[in-house]
Amino acid sequence: MSDKEWRWAYDPNRAHVITGLPEAVVTQVEKIAGDLVDLGELGIDVTDIGEGPSHGGPGGMRRLPLSPDGFVYALPLPGRKLVVITRVIPPFEYL
Repeated sequence: MSDKEWRWAYDPNRAHVITGLPEAVVTQVEKIAGDLVDLGELGIDVTDIGEGPSHGGPGGMRRLPLSPDGFVYALPLPGRKLVVITRVIPPFEYL
């Protein structure tokens, strides 16, 4: 992989973010991350996807829905071509 390609990662690491979550939830999280990377590769501004800061504009931490009622928190860093997954709130049935 060249350093010009978009990628994603867990922060601080995979174990911290998704340990204990069912595989179905992990699969959804990683699909969302992959979709953001694909959009970034297409030149789409991923800093404006999902719900962001209270000012309503692009940038900062983004909250994206995780079916049916959970959330994924991601921080797109276009300068580094990186999407960082920082937190997962699983659907209610898994709490």
